Amino acid sequence: MITIGVEEEYLLLDPDTCLPVPLADRVRATAGLGPIVEDAEIQSELLQAQVEVATPVCTDLEEVGGHLLRLRHALGTAAERNGCLLAACATAPYRETAPVPVTRKARYLAMRSQAPQLVAEQLVNGMHVHAAVPDREMGVAVLGRIRVWLPVLVAMSANSPLWDGTDTGFASWRTVIFGRWPVSGPPPLFTSLADHERRVQSLLDTGIITDTGQLYWQARLSDRYPTVEVRCADVQLRADSAVMFAGIIRALMATAIREEKAGVPVPECPSELLQASNWHAARHGLSGLLVDPAGRARQAGDVLCALLDHITPALDEAGDTREVTSLVHRLLQEGTPADRQRRALAEGGLPALTELIAGETVAP
Repeated sequence: MITIGVEEEYLLLDPDTCLPVPLADRVRATAGLGPIVEDAEIQSELLQAQVEVATPVCTDLEEVGGHLLRLRHALGTAAERNGCLLAACATAPYRETAPVPVTRKARYLAMRSQAPQLVAEQLVNGMHVHAAVPDREMGVAVLGRIRVWLPVLVAMSANSPLWDGTDTGFASWRTVIFGRWPVSGPPPLFTSLADHERRVQSLLDTGIITDTGQLYWQARLSDRYPTVEVRCADVQLRADSAVMFAGIIRALMATAIREEKAGVPVPECPSELLQASNWHAARHGLSGLLVDPAGRARQAGDVLCALLDHITPALDEAGDTREVTSLVHRLLQEGTPADRQRRALAEGGLPALTELIAGETVAP
């Protein structure tokens, strides 16, 4: 069984204005007073209006869901005690003119010096799924096989339509913001681990990026853990939606490992087509067409069905089929979190939007 871990990033918002508030250190300290929260599970983020959590290594989806709910509730309670709200939305719907302070870590301060405007606008939150691989060579092979599905995950997870109080027209504006860093978007196709290491070293040698943490590809080899980290998804309003993506990503990786061992040809997708597909997914979410791994524009529902067909044997093996498929069907019926944010704002204005993004963050 492939083990998994999930990281989630959240915003801290003023309950009346929905503006980000720089209270991360206080919220983390308050949450850390509880006996159920370990220091390693709640981490600082780039900006002081953000907090990040990381689950322990998990073997099943029930375990993932339990940890996410526990951590969300601990942080939500800590935020409330400090006069703010914990919100699992992937962009800040509103912003102050003055930038949110940067967390005072050397790496973050260096990033601000390198790209001050990008850092000021980095009020974006994702969810990252780590799934174990036998070794780094297999990890590179997995990257080559799952990269064609990343735009589909972007569309499914879209939860960031609003920015500066307006509708951007994009379902995942976070994807656009992250795409402005030098190394970002879908990963290249590497021929081997040696090819991967050589090309990463070439990037480091330029000095444009200073460490491998700035490889902001939507899927990458982890330097800290024996995992592939899939980081294309917006953070999810609901914890069970995050669980759905953990199950899908684990199944995609299990399928990729099986196909690599069986010698199945690697899916071919030119980088320009994959990049365009990723932009289209961020723009439209599930509201129209998606580009499938074969490069064909198809109805979004049909592409999701193709995804489920592709990973069903792996879902069956893990015992995840019923939970994942039911959550995918709910997603198709209700729309993406971006759709739900738009509906809440249109029907009830700022109070309804705040209630949605804060209330569902800690909902069971």
